[in-house]
Amino acid sequence: QEQLVEFGGGLVHSGGSLRLSCAASGFTLDYYSIGWFRQAPGKEREGVSCISSSDGSTYYADSVKGRFTISRGNAKNTVWLQMNSLKPEDTAVYYCAASYSICSGPVEAFHYYYWGQGTQVTVSL
Repeated sequence: QEQLVEFGGGLVHSGGSLRLSCAASGFTLDYYSIGWFRQAPGKEREGVSCISSSDGSTYYADSVKGRFTISRGNAKNTVWLQMNSLKPEDTAVYYCAASYSICSGPVEAFHYYYWGQGTQVTVSL
């Protein structure tokens, strides 16, 4: 059964860092673009970042550009989201998802087929 699982969420103080992992089971991530999304209470889901399978090209939402870094280790069938200089407004449930489309612009949920269950990130003042 194809499945994505996120790891690495938690509670961190403002200015701190977290590294989220997205691991796949039942299929290989080699042929998929991977996106990270987040959803805070009462807010719409936001596409944060994505990375292509073909050339490793990446995209970041303006809200996280310069602070977050997405990377992939195909041999480990895992994608990571390194989050630095975290702010309270980064508090949300973070989801990873897999898409057949390339990562070339804003991260739109309708492109993504497989989804993880989410991991909570809480940034305190």
